[in-house]
Amino acid sequence: MGSPSFGGPVSYRRMLRRQKTESFMTAGNNDDRPTKTPRRPHVLRIGELWRTHRQLMIFLIAGGLGGFAGPIFETTFNNYLDDTFQMGNETRGALEFPREAPGFLVTVSTGILAALSETRVAAIAALVAALGMLGLGALGRRQLWILMQAFMCTQSAGTHLGMPINRSIGMSLARRNQEGRRLGQINSVRVAAAIGGSLLVLLLLNKLGLHYRWTFLAGAVAYALSGAALMFMSPTVGSRQRPRFAVNKRYWLFYALSILFGARKQIFITFGPWVLIKVHGQEAAVFAGLWMVSSICGVFWQPLVGKLVDHWGERAVLMADACVLVLVCAGYGFGDKLGLGSNTIYLLYACYILDQLMFAVGMARATYLKKIAVSPDHVASSLALGISLDHTVSMTIPRLGGWVWDRNGKYGFRYVFAGGACIALLTLLFASFIRIPEGASGGHEMQADEPGIPRVLDEGGEG
Repeated sequence: MGSPSFGGPVSYRRMLRRQKTESFMTAGNNDDRPTKTPRRPHVLRIGELWRTHRQLMIFLIAGGLGGFAGPIFETTFNNYLDDTFQMGNETRGALEFPREAPGFLVTVSTGILAALSETRVAAIAALVAALGMLGLGALGRRQLWILMQAFMCTQSAGTHLGMPINRSIGMSLARRNQEGRRLGQINSVRVAAAIGGSLLVLLLLNKLGLHYRWTFLAGAVAYALSGAALMFMSPTVGSRQRPRFAVNKRYWLFYALSILFGARKQIFITFGPWVLIKVHGQEAAVFAGLWMVSSICGVFWQPLVGKLVDHWGERAVLMADACVLVLVCAGYGFGDKLGLGSNTIYLLYACYILDQLMFAVGMARATYLKKIAVSPDHVASSLALGISLDHTVSMTIPRLGGWVWDRNGKYGFRYVFAGGACIALLTLLFASFIRIPEGASGGHEMQADEPGIPRVLDEGGEG
C-alpha cells in the first residue's frame, strides 16, 4: 500500500483509526490535550479536489487558457496597427468605435442566448474570440482594412460576451459574503496564465523575430482550448432561468459606476499604450514585459483585492481605486514635468502596471450588484447591461480623446489624461453613495459542502 503519508484513501482512514485508538489508550495520562487530526498530503488533496469538485477545476483550467490568450492580443494589437497601417492618433481613437460596439450589444447577445446555460454561453464566447484571432493571424502583413476590422470585432464580441457570464459563474461558486474572495482566486489563476502568454510574445517577437500573425494564431489556439474545456462543464453549473433583460431602478448606482468605468477604461486602454508607442517609441516586446510583471503581481494582488472587498466593503475599495487612478492620470499626462529626464519612462511603466492591477477592482462592482439584486436571476443579465452601458461611452471617448490630442499638438495627450482624472474624481463621488442593505445576500446561500465549493480552497484562503 505504501506509507501512510502518501497512500490512498484506505491507508488514510487506517491512519485515523490508529490515532483514535492511541488517543483512547492514553486517555488517563497527564497530557489530556486533544490529538490534532493530521492533514492529508497536498498531492492527495489536489486529487480529492478533482474528484469531488471537478466543475470548479474545469472552470479554472478554462479561465487559465483564456488568461493565457488575453495578453497575447492586448500586448501586440496596438503595435500591429501602428506597424501595418501607420495610423494617426485620431484614426486610432476612431477605431475603438467598431471595436467596442460588440460590448455595447452584449445585452442583446446574452438575451438571444438566454435559453442556453451560462457554461455553454461562456464556451461559445471563447470560440468566437478564437475565430477572431485566427482571422487576424491569417491576414498577416496584408493591409486589408475592412477584413482587419471584421476580425477585430469578432474577437471583441467573444471577449465581451464572456465577461458577464464568467463573473456570474464565478460568483455562483462562492459561499455567502465570500464572492469577492472567490473571484479573486479565479482571477489569480487567469493572471498567472497571463505570464505564460506574455513570455510567448517575448519569445516569438523578440527572440525569434517572427511576425504578429504567429502571436495571433497562438492566441486563437488558447481561446479554442478554453472553449472546449467549458463544453465539458455541467450545464447546471451557474445555470439560471435568466431574464432576457433586467432593468431595475434599485440598480441605478451600479449603472452609473459602469458608465464611469467605461470612460475611465477606454482612456487607459487606448491612450496609455499609445503614449508609450507614439511619444516614447516603445515596441511590442516592452508591453509583453510590462504585462508579465503586472501578471506576476496580479497572482497575489487579485486574491488580496477579493479579500479586501469582502472585509472592507465595495464602497471603500472603489473609492480607493478612484484615488489611485487620479495619480496614474497625473503620471501619464505630466510625468515628464517632474524633471526625471530619461527616467520618466520608468514612471510611465509604473503607471501602466498600476493601471493593469487596478482593473481587478472591477469585481467590487459585480459583488455589489449581487448583494443588492432583487433576485439571483437578475445577476448575469444585469452584469451584461452594465457592460453595454460602459460601452456606450467606450465607443465615443477614444474618438473624442484622439481629436483632443491632435487639436492640441505634440502635448495634446496631457488634456486627454486630465480628462481621465476628472472621470476618476466623479467615480470617487458616486462610489461614496454605495450602501449595502443589512442582511443582503444576493440570493441563494451556498455552503462549503455543496457542489463547486471545496473546503480545501476555503480553509487557508488561497486557491
